Amino acid sequence: MHDVRVAVAFHSGYGHTARQAEAVARGAASTSGARSSLHDVTAPDEALWSALDTADAIVFGTPTYMGGSSAVFQTFAEATAPIWQERRWQGKLAAGFTNSAGINGNKDTTLSALAVFAAQHGMIWVPLGLAPGGEYSSQGDRDDLNRLAGFTGAMAQSPSDLGPDQAPRDGDLRTVEHLGAHVAGVALRFERGRAAVAA
Repeated sequence: MHDVRVAVAFHSGYGHTARQAEAVARGAASTSGARSSLHDVTAPDEALWSALDTADAIVFGTPTYMGGSSAVFQTFAEATAPIWQERRWQGKLAAGFTNSAGINGNKDTTLSALAVFAAQHGMIWVPLGLAPGGEYSSQGDRDDLNRLAGFTGAMAQSPSDLGPDQAPRDGDLRTVEHLGAHVAGVALRFERGRAAVAA
């Protein structure tokens, strides 16, 4: 059985979402039997398409601007039309993460759009898989995992006056690192199942 490959395909406008992407890759790579790779989708080329085509799972990441994904990420998504026509990502695993300056910022809208994008490609969506933390209860802490209570994917918040050296918060980065490890674990279970069927 080969190592599963988790590709992180992301756009970052100011560096905050890039920090999330790095955490996803770190989480996936921490899983025995998994490898991860980072791919900025700003200027798609053949190397990007090849890396995504050969991945077992793709984790999509974009900042949330005006209640949706960035224009750069949407341009990338639309550029996948030939892949969609050929069903090249059919059956791959997918997951997503996003970041915005606001606590809410309509991040759920972005994650839902990423899930629909994956579904159009015939991919299998992997949710965050964490109970809500943070101020969900009076005993919570702002650095808990999943403090923003996301379920579809991983959310982070970066105040508009803080650079990527200060935001997102540690808990938000650990949350998205969990997502990377979770996706890698699911990919390994899928691969083991395929290997067992083949045997």
